[in-house]
Amino acid sequence: MAYKWPDKDKDETIDYSVDWSRFLGTDTIASVTWYIDNASDVKTQVADADTVNGLQFVTGTNTNTVSTIRLSLGTNNLRYKITCGITTASSLTYERSIFLRIREK
Repeated sequence: MAYKWPDKDKDETIDYSVDWSRFLGTDTIASVTWYIDNASDVKTQVADADTVNGLQFVTGTNTNTVSTIRLSLGTNNLRYKITCGITTASSLTYERSIFLRIREK
C-alpha cells in the first residue's frame, strides 16, 4: 500500500515524515534508507544532495520513531514515488512507499 503526502511546489525545500510508532511498540529505529523511483520506475537509493528524475534528496533524519526526508526541486505535474525503509534495534525491517506530486502553488 502506498501513502500520499501533500503536494510540493518545485521551488520549496520542505520536510516530510513517516511516523513508525504504531508498528514499533517498544522497539526503536536503528537506521533509515530512502529511495526515489527514477524515470524508469526503478527504486533508487539516495544520499545527501542526490537528485533523481529532477527531485532532490537534501537530507534525511530520524528520531526513535519518526523518519524525516527533506526534499527540494522537482518537476511540475510529476508524481514521484518515494520509499522509506527502516531497520529497528531488534533487526526488524519495514518499508513504506509514499506518493508526492509537484504542483506550482
